[in-house]
Amino acid sequence: MPEASGTAPRFLAPAQVAELLSIEVDEVIALVQDGRLRGSQLGSPPRWRVEESSLAEYLAEQSEEARRMALWRQANEASFPEVWGTTPLRRD
Repeated sequence: MPEASGTAPRFLAPAQVAELLSIEVDEVIALVQDGRLRGSQLGSPPRWRVEESSLAEYLAEQSEEARRMALWRQANEASFPEVWGTTPLRRD
């Protein structure tokens, strides 16, 4: 299916994706099979190929998840006085 820009999607070999993500090829195949990356088996014999646009979407999702986890950790570390602005005064 053509992308919105009218160009055909570009496909990457699992080894290329693995190198970009610094993971193993088997992990790339698992991400495709789990539906976290879009891919197809193309050619004869069939070989996995991953849509380049899905890689960009996956990376954006991972960045957003990391951002949310950082905010969650930050919120958990905040004490109630810090959150509500009622920090007691220190007397040294």
